[in-house]
Amino acid sequence: MVVNKPRIVIIGAGMAGLTAANKLYKTSCSKEAFELCVIEGGNRIGGRINTSEFGGDRIEMGATWIHGIGGSPVHKIAQEINSLESDKPWECMDGFLDDPITIAENGYVLNPSLVHPISNLFKNLMDFAQGKRKSTLVGIGNGGDGIGNMSVGSFLRNGLEDYWETESRKEKDDVNGNGNWNRKLLEEAIFAMHENTQRTYTAANDLLNLDYNAESEYVMCPGEEITIAKGYSSIIQSLASVLPSGVIQLGKKVAKIEWNPGCELGITTENGHEGTRPVKLHFLDGTTLSADHVIVTVSLGVLKAGIRDSNDLGMLKFNPPLPDYKIEAISRLGYGVVNKLFLQLSPDYTDFDQFPFLQFLFHQSDSEVKDPRIPWWIRRTAFVSPIYKKSRVLLSWFAGEEALELETLPNEVILDQVSTALSTFLPNSSDSHEQCNGNGIKNSSKLKLFKVLKSQWGHDPLFMGSYSYVAVGSSCSDMDTLAEPLPKTGSQSQSQSHQLQILFAGEATHRTHYSTTHGAYFSGIREANRLLEHYHCMD
Repeated sequence: MVVNKPRIVIIGAGMAGLTAANKLYKTSCSKEAFELCVIEGGNRIGGRINTSEFGGDRIEMGATWIHGIGGSPVHKIAQEINSLESDKPWECMDGFLDDPITIAENGYVLNPSLVHPISNLFKNLMDFAQGKRKSTLVGIGNGGDGIGNMSVGSFLRNGLEDYWETESRKEKDDVNGNGNWNRKLLEEAIFAMHENTQRTYTAANDLLNLDYNAESEYVMCPGEEITIAKGYSSIIQSLASVLPSGVIQLGKKVAKIEWNPGCELGITTENGHEGTRPVKLHFLDGTTLSADHVIVTVSLGVLKAGIRDSNDLGMLKFNPPLPDYKIEAISRLGYGVVNKLFLQLSPDYTDFDQFPFLQFLFHQSDSEVKDPRIPWWIRRTAFVSPIYKKSRVLLSWFAGEEALELETLPNEVILDQVSTALSTFLPNSSDSHEQCNGNGIKNSSKLKLFKVLKSQWGHDPLFMGSYSYVAVGSSCSDMDTLAEPLPKTGSQSQSQSHQLQILFAGEATHRTHYSTTHGAYFSGIREANRLLEHYHCMD
């Protein structure tokens, strides 16, 4: 009888899965110790990382930023493979925060002196919520004591209300003679603009769903936030490049994971019989594959769908089902949709090199003054900006319900509705240069959008959304629970050989770096090390 190597199967060829495979393969003794296989349901590697091209520029359909270069493994890899510089234009967002122009619907351009106090208030409130600021602020009352199970949205709105009370900014007079706006309406719209941006950071459809207490546990890598000149996919290609041919299998979607908590770890015979391996994968194409260990790196959205739609044969199932404590953690955690909308300016528009970073203000409640030409889904975005200075490609972000709505709209409808909505903001911009430090949109009457490209993460069955967040009613402990391997370790009834049949990785399994690519990376390293320690293969 021939004892085969333990077989490790990784489900998902995204950042977490490829990082785990890379670590397992590169560790010196593991090249001889394991049989390694990466299973990917789609036709490409990368998962929620997908570098593409639009209008002659390199763009990111998914993950875009290195969120802090200090201590980031993504930044380290990008440096090692020289991906931070490129001769080809890319989505570098070099004008992202440079002299933004803030325009309210109907074309009223705000002086920065009106925008800055509310922007600073929002930033200070978020800094306090995230533990970056300890001093008592306007809007925080007694410094944050007794907040309890408050949502981030409630905390922010309480801060705005306190600001109004303190600053006595409840006057009803018009601002600069604009009859549709007064100071309080403008301040509320500025605040809502920042809330909409925050939703794209967190993937929460509503900040009222975002848990306040978890904000201070989230850890940001220090240093500047940058994009990757040669594309985020270059990081993925680098991780995958060390793996031998055939390790990654594309187009193999797992329908069911059959595991046996009481089964001895496998011995396979010389004729290849695999019945004694404790885990069996069933694919949609009818084939199967047995394994000793499976690292599951599918998105939280896929796990949620498998629990919610138990009778759908296309959803990932576990047999026996996941333990109740893990199902409850998956159910409580938040998972949302964020989509990017790329728009190409028409070749007829000659002043594209002066198109600014535009911030949009929308009326929040009074339907009588809302411009009917602006659809509801556009009202929940915050800005449109060139992806780099002098680019013809513009970018806007959408989260939650409007992101899902965007996925359902034909490109022709998007072009028409966005063009019409932009026209409601631009008529007065040429008359308002003095308020914008000389910046404006020239020839706005000729502004025309030529092409459109959108991401569609919400309706993609391999992802069913973008990234996770800690929802009200959940906690960061739920991410620890999600990360626990099966059968549960530490049980006296389980021998050493019974453990680690199913392991979990991915951004939603990292307590302090969830929603990020580096969080996914760290989780892949964590699970690879768990198996390496199990087999005493650590370098």
